[in-house]
Amino acid sequence: MTKIKIRTKIKAPIQTVFDISRDIDFHQKSASPTNETAIDGVTSGLINYNQTVTWRGKHFGFYLTHKSRITAMNQYDYFVDEMEEGKFKSFRHEHIFYEKNGLTVMKDKVFYEVPYGIFGELFDFLFLKNHMINFILERNKVLKAFSESKQ
Repeated sequence: MTKIKIRTKIKAPIQTVFDISRDIDFHQKSASPTNETAIDGVTSGLINYNQTVTWRGKHFGFYLTHKSRITAMNQYDYFVDEMEEGKFKSFRHEHIFYEKNGLTVMKDKVFYEVPYGIFGELFDFLFLKNHMINFILERNKVLKAFSESKQ
């Protein structure tokens, strides 16, 4: 299982950061390099506990779909999305929020498994993990700038 942990400090209220993090419209804008589009489930506005969204985006030159469900949520503290359908063997993304020294700290914890045995593991090692890290870092950069501009 591959694990990715990223921490982002944002000068904005925790409620603002939490809501922007689960805003489908914002995600589509922040993920524009991969043409991410919500095509089923919640396709606009804020996603909530037990709701699903199906994304379609271009990764590694292919359009892929990924359906996830919000499996846990405690308003302003955390939410978790888990894959129900997609190319991963398993995929879980924990979004954790807390306040420290006047900032909101947003922690992303991503856990996934790839299919296809040793070939999937090699692809993950050579390409996928870095792609995922860069995808999250870019999204968080846009989320940070947008959240801080709301002040």
